[in-house]
Amino acid sequence: MSQTFDVVVIGAGPAGYIAAIRAAQLGLQTACVEKWVNPNGEMVLGGTCLNVGCIPSKALLASSEEFEKIAHHADTHGISVKGASMDVAKMLARKDGIVSKMTKGIEFLFRKNKITWLKGHGRLLGQEGGLIQVEVQTEKGAESVLAKHLIIATGSKARHLPSIPVDNKIVCDNEGALNFPSVPKKLGVIGAGVIGLELGSVWRRLGADVTVLEAMPTFLGACDEAVAKEAFKLFTQQGLSINMGVKIGEVKTSAKGVKVSYTDASGAAQVLECDRLIVSVGRVPNTENLNLSAVGLSTDERGFIPVDDHCKTSLPNVYAIGDVVRGPMLAHKGEDEGVMVAELIAGQKPHIDYNCIPWVIYTSPEIAWVGRTEQQLKSEGRGYKVGQFPFAANGRALGMDAAQGFVKVIADSVTDEILGVHIVGSAASDLIAEAAVAMEFKASSEDIARICHPHPSMSEVMREAALAADKRALNM
Repeated sequence: MSQTFDVVVIGAGPAGYIAAIRAAQLGLQTACVEKWVNPNGEMVLGGTCLNVGCIPSKALLASSEEFEKIAHHADTHGISVKGASMDVAKMLARKDGIVSKMTKGIEFLFRKNKITWLKGHGRLLGQEGGLIQVEVQTEKGAESVLAKHLIIATGSKARHLPSIPVDNKIVCDNEGALNFPSVPKKLGVIGAGVIGLELGSVWRRLGADVTVLEAMPTFLGACDEAVAKEAFKLFTQQGLSINMGVKIGEVKTSAKGVKVSYTDASGAAQVLECDRLIVSVGRVPNTENLNLSAVGLSTDERGFIPVDDHCKTSLPNVYAIGDVVRGPMLAHKGEDEGVMVAELIAGQKPHIDYNCIPWVIYTSPEIAWVGRTEQQLKSEGRGYKVGQFPFAANGRALGMDAAQGFVKVIADSVTDEILGVHIVGSAASDLIAEAAVAMEFKASSEDIARICHPHPSMSEVMREAALAADKRALNM
């Protein structure tokens, strides 16, 4: 007889494992299905984010930033360094060690919360007496369990272009780009989005000549225009060659590397020759092998599972969260959805304000934002006011040699409610949290302006930008 669980979660990435933990905390008998196998042949939890996404990429970003500071910027502080070099193998080993520590940490949390880990691939078999039947395909064969409530959290994978085969050796997606055995002399990146910019930045800092090819005519179109303009200026000054409005043609690989033919924005034919190529053109949901039709579900034309504002599917006891549903493909968005769904199942009444979910690009300087952009508000015809303040006028930023960028606060022209906050600068990923909190509580720009911020600190720039919304910045 199949074992019955209150909750079965398919997928143990940030959305799935957090959903499982919260469900277990609420007293629900919980199981989580996960089949991820790491390069050592071990089954591990954490999904894309922990294994080949957020965590390893941030480890490499940190290592490459340290190298660049020592090799090129230490003299600013009066420190003389000669002959700095990077041991790529050691850098990758450090990254792998962090990943292992994090995935083992989730295993501990599963044991602590008495969550059953079903090791294998999960697919739906049908409904049985009001329960959802889930098949788990393991190394030893298939077994099935019954779920009173099902949460689908199978995440996403890199989108590949049909004309460009990815071998993750010469032509790579995000997984291969995390494991280059050496620094390529010339690196091509197709896609100037979050992943392309972050991974391109890693290898540029370590000495690669990096060229980015982007099909869209505008840089970082989801960002506020002022932030995107500043970021483009800073990234190109650092040495990234970013080409917008290109059309990719034939891509040829050989023992020598990759040759990319493309048409630039002016219509001229160009050829990029590089040692390695990263293809970073977005992500697609992992929904094709779930057998959703067995319970009467289907995906939309883009592969997403349709859900309502509370992540409910058309079936009363089946939910979908994270990258397999509408909204931004962000780990923290999936985590919040996991908590929300677990609490809904337990009879609570949670909700998520998707307008208050922050975005971050972990380049240097970082880019972060929450809420509406100025161009969105213009198109909506909403009245607004803007306050902007540069890190160059902040003593702490100057002392840290991190004076690039600014904070921009946008507030309603009548009510003063904060509608959006946009940051390009060092520690933007941390500073944006204050803006997210403020917006969750429907704060005004005056609320932030009246809060005492520590001096000297980077956070003062947030206060000054809020003051500037009423044209009363104190240090400009």
